[in-house]
Formats: sequence, structure tokens, C-alpha cells
Amino acid sequence: MTFELIQNDPGCDARLGSLTTSHGTIETPIFMPVGTQATVKAMTPEELKEVGSQIILANTYHLYLRPGHELVGRLGGLHGFMNWDRPILTDSGGFQVFSLGELRKISEEGVRFRSHIDGSSHFISPESSIAIQRSLGSDIIMCFDECPPYPADYSYVKRSMELTTRWARRCKDAPRDEHQALFGIVQGGMHPELRRESALSLMEIGFDGYALGGLSVGEEKGTMHSMLQACKDFLPTDSPRYVMGIGAPEDLIEAVYAGYDMFDCVMPTRNARNGALFTSAGRINIKAGAYAEDNTPLDPECDCYVCRNYSRAYLRHLYRSKEILASRLNTWHNLHYYLNLMNGARKAIGEGRFSSFRKEFYAKMGATPPQY
Repeated sequence: MTFELIQNDPGCDARLGSLTTSHGTIETPIFMPVGTQATVKAMTPEELKEVGSQIILANTYHLYLRPGHELVGRLGGLHGFMNWDRPILTDSGGFQVFSLGELRKISEEGVRFRSHIDGSSHFISPESSIAIQRSLGSDIIMCFDECPPYPADYSYVKRSMELTTRWARRCKDAPRDEHQALFGIVQGGMHPELRRESALSLMEIGFDGYALGGLSVGEEKGTMHSMLQACKDFLPTDSPRYVMGIGAPEDLIEAVYAGYDMFDCVMPTRNARNGALFTSAGRINIKAGAYAEDNTPLDPECDCYVCRNYSRAYLRHLYRSKEILASRLNTWHNLHYYLNLMNGARKAIGEGRFSSFRKEFYAKMGATPPQY
């Protein structure tokens, strides 16, 4: 993997980059649709390409449990298994194990946990996390980390961060395929000094890219945005910067503004299945009675397949009737919205006007940008 920093926006920290992997080149900043179980829910790989997906994310924890990473490896890795010939990033499974709560026990060696599917007992270490991702054959793999809860005592967050650093060194030493880039994950909760210590320790080990983990775990939005600003100067400029798990459109805009390159979240797909749709004027709930006879497009400013062909009234009807097509069309639109937002961000950075783009984004929703 290679990363090229193409251009910095003169008015802020936003940056334009190019990330080349063995399965293609990714223009950054970029949003990665989440394909947890080797599928982005409701979308075929061909449809993902049509909405502009350059890279997708799959989940180590879920694929390890079902159908099993060794089976996926025998069937051509994730690329062959799911018929996706563009880049794939796999997360390490650390966040999913963290989410299990009392079903898991953390030790220096790794994490023992019970499957959320059948209650069976399993153990994942830094080494086995890398081995699973090696079998999956993804282009970018993540270090195994502990994601501390929020809120948490300072002493716990510090111990957690130090454990993540020790695990990162073990991940770096574990065998992986030559084409696989390995990213370290910066932890430290909402404490900038711990984040700085984590980042410097990871840079000393040396990784192909660096991610911020442990955000969007219950903290206020202002706290999250402040952490993005606080951490931006800790990370190297010549490596890709990935913010894990943030997903509201305004969060992506603030992350780009602070100089980050890669983002993922289930929000566009999950919200689509729940009838929450993103438009240039803000989020709408398509099941609302106000749309029962609304024959206008979902978003007049959107040129996606859904907005070109279907009305709000029809989308409301599909959703209220629990038709499968509702999930498909809603997901299509939401993913197009997210990927088009990043396309607009890249264009604005290339023209040196991202600060204006950011102001316009908020103005359309009747809001003003945060002040730092």
C-alpha cells in the first residue's frame, strides 16, 4: 500500500490524498460502507459501485464466527467470496468484543468471550486477530485493540491504552500477507494527553496508517469534534488517517476539516432500514404522514437512481407496507448521499474552498459550523 498526499486546503486542515492498494486506488477523503458479514445490507456489489463505493469494510469478529475465516480463505478470500474486486478493510474485532460487555473477559494475552450467536466460548489474541484477517485476504487490516467505555476512570483508560499499545506491537510482529497494510489504532478516551502518548508509541512501532478508535461511544458531539481537533497534530502527515465508527454527515465534515482521510459507520444503512433518510436539507423520517401525498423527489438536489425515479409518497408507502424494496431504495439513496458528500468534499479541497463548502453544508440545514 502507498499513500500520496496530493493537496492541502489553504484555508483549513482538510487534505486530498490517494491510497493505492493491490485491488485499486482510493481517493481520499472517503467514506467506507460497512459490509459487516461480507455484504453491505440490501446492496449488491454492482450497485455499490454504481453509488460510488471505492472501498468497503468487513468485520473480523462476525466473519470469524460465521461462516468462519478459514472457509472464506478456501473460497478465495473476501474478494472472491463476495464478488468484490475493489479494496476491502477489515476491522480487528476489538470493538465488537468490547460491545459484548459481561460476555467477555480481557487479559494481557487477549480476550475470551462468548458468541452472541450460540453462547460458545472463544478466544482472540492480537496474533489470532491478524491470522483471521490474513485468511480473509483484506487489503487493509487493523490492530487488535481494547476500546474503553465512556465514561471511564482516567486510570482505567490509561491502562487500556497501554494494553492496546502492547497488543499493537504483537500485531506488528504477527505474519500477514505481503499485500496487506496494517493500521495502528490510537486509544486514550477523551484525554488528549493519553491520545498523544498512544499516537507517539504507535508511530515508534511504525504502521502503514493510523486510526482513532474509541469515538462515537456515547460522548457528546462537541466532545467528539474537540477530540478530532486535539488529535490531528499527533499523527504523521505522510500516512492515511482513519476515524473509526463516526457516521453523522456533520461528523464527517468536521473530521475532513480537521485533516482526516477515511471514515466508516453503519448509520447510512441502518438508518435507511429504519426509514431515516439523509438529504441536503437534513434528515427526514419517511414514514411521517406529511409525505403521504408528496409526489416530489426525496431530495431535489440529489441525482441518485432513487431520487430520479421515485417520489416521497412511494417511498413512504413501501416503508409502511414493510416491502423489501423499501430497504433497498432507502439504502441506495443514503449511501449515494454519503459518497456524494465525500465527492463534493474532495472537489472543494482540490479547488481550495473546503471552508466555504463546510459553511454551505451547515447553511442548507439551517445551522452554523462549530467554532474551535
